[in-house]
Amino acid sequence: MQVLPKGVRHIPGFLDRPRQEALVEAIRHVVAEAPLYVPEMPKTGKPMSVRMTNCGSLGWVTDRDHGYRYQAKHPVTGRPWPPMPDILLEIWRAVSGSDKAPEACLVNFYSAEARMGLHQDRDERDLVTAVVSISLGDACLFRVGGKTRGGQTTSFRLESGDVVVLGGEGRLAFHGVDRIYPNTSTLLKSGGRLNLTLRRVNP
Repeated sequence: MQVLPKGVRHIPGFLDRPRQEALVEAIRHVVAEAPLYVPEMPKTGKPMSVRMTNCGSLGWVTDRDHGYRYQAKHPVTGRPWPPMPDILLEIWRAVSGSDKAPEACLVNFYSAEARMGLHQDRDERDLVTAVVSISLGDACLFRVGGKTRGGQTTSFRLESGDVVVLGGEGRLAFHGVDRIYPNTSTLLKSGGRLNLTLRRVNP
């Protein structure tokens, strides 16, 4: 049996297929209003391998000149982020353990070649409320460690419909995506993986 760092919860199959399909449809409406774009790493301007967008009152963005941050508008269109769909708020209420509402949902789209290096979610002013991550589409190899870089990590597979919660002692756990397993899901018509990360930004 796999032992995860304290505060890190993996809930396999939390969303059944109909709920996954409903969530994908809701995200399609989000993307129609706030298109996916390619973010840049701070300082270097190197493009990230994922495409991203957001919904909610705030969105997480990054670029060469201003780095990681939250802002109320899409960096390409200049329009406010679309509202968070009700289905996301229902999931948050079910698993987050918080009575605060999420302010941001980061939508990352992973193609077969995309990766996400080990990182902490620490651009929020609220570093107490849990972070909720939802997987849709192709499976991935997810890696999670402790609160310090370079420590021991654990890897496990995330399937479509799985939820991961980083809360309590695990709120600042380093985590990342080492690889995508192509063609492991039929949920997304053109393949790939969607990851939806719900966060509370302000205390």
